[in-house]
Amino acid sequence: MTAFFEELGQIWQWVWDNIFYINIILAFVIVFFQRRDPKAVWTWLLALYFLPIVGFILYLLICQDYRKQKMFHVKDVEDTLSRMVARQEELLIDEWDWLDDPILEEYADLAVYNLETGGAVYTRGNDIQIFTDGVEKFADLRQEIKKAKKYIHLQYYIIRNDSVFGEIRKLLMEKAQEGVEVRILYDAMGCRMMPPWVIREMKNAGVKVAVFFPAVLKWFQVRVNYRNHRKIVVIDGRVGYVGGFNIGEEYISRNQKFGYWRDTHLKLWGPSVIGLQMRFALDWNFAAKENLFRQIRYFEDMPSGREADKGIQIIASGPDSSSQEIRDNYLRLMHKAKHHIYIQTPYFIPDESILSALTIAARSGVDVRLMIPCKPDHPFVYWATYSYVWDLLEAGARCYTYENGFLHAKMVTADGLVACCGTANMDIRSFQLNFEVNAVIYDRETTRELEQAFLEDMKQSREITKDIYNQRTLKVRMKEQISRLLSPLL
Repeated sequence: MTAFFEELGQIWQWVWDNIFYINIILAFVIVFFQRRDPKAVWTWLLALYFLPIVGFILYLLICQDYRKQKMFHVKDVEDTLSRMVARQEELLIDEWDWLDDPILEEYADLAVYNLETGGAVYTRGNDIQIFTDGVEKFADLRQEIKKAKKYIHLQYYIIRNDSVFGEIRKLLMEKAQEGVEVRILYDAMGCRMMPPWVIREMKNAGVKVAVFFPAVLKWFQVRVNYRNHRKIVVIDGRVGYVGGFNIGEEYISRNQKFGYWRDTHLKLWGPSVIGLQMRFALDWNFAAKENLFRQIRYFEDMPSGREADKGIQIIASGPDSSSQEIRDNYLRLMHKAKHHIYIQTPYFIPDESILSALTIAARSGVDVRLMIPCKPDHPFVYWATYSYVWDLLEAGARCYTYENGFLHAKMVTADGLVACCGTANMDIRSFQLNFEVNAVIYDRETTRELEQAFLEDMKQSREITKDIYNQRTLKVRMKEQISRLLSPLL
């Protein structure tokens, strides 16, 4: 044993004596063997400089996915199928669909972009219910689960093994025993603390369960990127849910750390539900290796049973896509806005294009308002978010911190006409690294309802003025600068 430690010490001494040359080689690998954003590369090189070797190990754990090309190859085939289906459905969009709606006439270019880039079909005949409170959302979800006759498809990033999921799990197992097809898809990182016995219990009851990017070492995830951040529920093809709420007690405001949980979730009726179903099917096919596209019954247009004619496109983005579709939708709404832009997001770490679009809009007289949380759930992300507030204030935008608990809503609205709402935060991770899904809503009534909720939240928020921002302590300024420097990694 003594000889082993002596040999280990000699190896360490050799590494220490040659640390300069080793760092050069590792830096060469980072710069020349990975196509990454230049700012992210410089950040990692800085980490390598201050944390020799350790910085490179962190780079491998956080930024690399050795199986990415192999894993996404199958997913690319499925995405191609999705686009083929979308092209066929494009034939259903007649010219009058574009011309009899002044909102579509204004935003036709955005709808075409979503169709051509992501195969997102524009649908009409939809209805929407907005949930901003978790208690109401989960009560409604439980009622719809009880009504299920054919199938329940449920996908969440985080599922806590607590009372909220306990009630839902019981209903799902009962439905499976009745012969209803029940599928649950969850992300391995978001649900890393889920006890194995819970999964076994559901499977024994007839529930089909699949995990997205399963952990190699059970609870320990060696990679934090490429997470499936989507929250989708589709029941019988009749109704669908998408938005910010995960499943857990904090989402019904039972966690003292966060207090009241303010989020935004959408309940959809009509043909837009097929868009959610297709996105679930693509993810399920990849994770469970079960091709749901072979059964047309999952994609049949079900009557909504509601008198409404709202336009919706379901858009998605992720590291398997060559474009950043959700980011581009946010960007297009910002460029087209003439009167106002309202944004709610828990994390505001914009890339240069988003930051530039907002500052240009504000300087052009557009009423730009940003609302972020008053407390962090991820400290580095929070302080990086706060650091970008000054850029907007300097351009003339107005910024607020929500003081009535924790703000988790992800929403952008423009001029009371169009909204983009779903699972994607306003940050680089959501734009590039996570799998996300949003609904683009071409409807004045729904958009104004979302904006009215924003204005009501302002009453429980604190406006950050230039004077208030300049009164930050030295400690806070240091946190901001360090976090902003690390923002390409967050």
